[in-house]
Amino acid sequence: MSEIKKIAVMTGGGDCPGLNPVIRAVTKTAIMKYRLEVVGIKHGYRGLYLGEEEFINLDIEAVDEIIAKGGTILYSSNKDNLFDYTYEDENGNTCHGDVSHVGVENLEKNGIDALVVIGGDGTLTSGRDFSRKGVKVIGVPKTIDNDLAATDTTFGFDTAVSTAVEAIDRLRTTAESHGRIIVVEAMGRYAGFLALSMGVGGAADAILIPEIEYDIQKVADKLNENFARGKNYAIVVVAEGAKPLGGEHVVDDVREDSPDPIRLGGIAKVVAKQLEALTGHEARATVLGHIQRGGTPTANDRILSTRYGSYAVELLMQGKFGNMVTLDGRNMSYESLENVIGANKAVDPNGELVTIAEATGVSFGR
Repeated sequence: MSEIKKIAVMTGGGDCPGLNPVIRAVTKTAIMKYRLEVVGIKHGYRGLYLGEEEFINLDIEAVDEIIAKGGTILYSSNKDNLFDYTYEDENGNTCHGDVSHVGVENLEKNGIDALVVIGGDGTLTSGRDFSRKGVKVIGVPKTIDNDLAATDTTFGFDTAVSTAVEAIDRLRTTAESHGRIIVVEAMGRYAGFLALSMGVGGAADAILIPEIEYDIQKVADKLNENFARGKNYAIVVVAEGAKPLGGEHVVDDVREDSPDPIRLGGIAKVVAKQLEALTGHEARATVLGHIQRGGTPTANDRILSTRYGSYAVELLMQGKFGNMVTLDGRNMSYESLENVIGANKAVDPNGELVTIAEATGVSFGR
């Protein structure tokens, strides 16, 4: 067993259903099984930099009732990288540089022996870098996109799919009432797992994903075929990172102050306009956006998050620092943070779910 008496837990990056169940499991396992002290660091790495004012005590009472709560009780930030940080010096001058040593010092000042970092690629990259500086770190992967190669499933994905499918069910009634094409834009960035699952679960007529460049004419042909046999509406799901044959991604914005500056978005409007012209049916675009990231986690995500959080503490107590918790089949496992950074997975264009979708009449525009 590792000589650990006090641990800290923090969340970074975008919010995600299941963060609070992870925090709860980390805290309860640490206290009830190992009699550890637990500190929550608010606002991610910014809180680690600011120090004690952002550190809160986590006890059983603080976390016992948060399993059904969306978001994160520790709040989050997706812009603060202490290895490349903008801050003010004692004279009020704006400075920029590596202040990671301040984070290490704040951990030491507060007697914190180890750190559980819950986040996506950017957050875990800093977790790896702190591990290289000697901090005892365990990472927990978080993304609704389900695109991390090191783990079979990430928590939050199931909730995001369920939320999106419910939205599609509601959109279908208005689409049918007016005889419209509804184009639904999904998150997921450069991976199509979310769009694919919500499209299949929501009985979409077409699903456009980044892994399969689409021909809009083929999508229109499929919808026209459906219209010819009497269907008066259509549901098209498009991932924000989808792109046409030989074309480019649709970029909504560029945020230079972010470690991930490209903001994809707007493709639903492009596709809706094209399909309206090619089919003669009125088309409307709906962007689900942050609806997919908010709200109460599903039972599956609560269970998976609890497994992730509890196993993170087990890895700490076994001295297996510098690793990230993973799901390997049905079992919890781990992988070195050195190996998981930037290791993303993509939908197999010829995989089972794509094949089944096509067999049931779904167009991928190919």
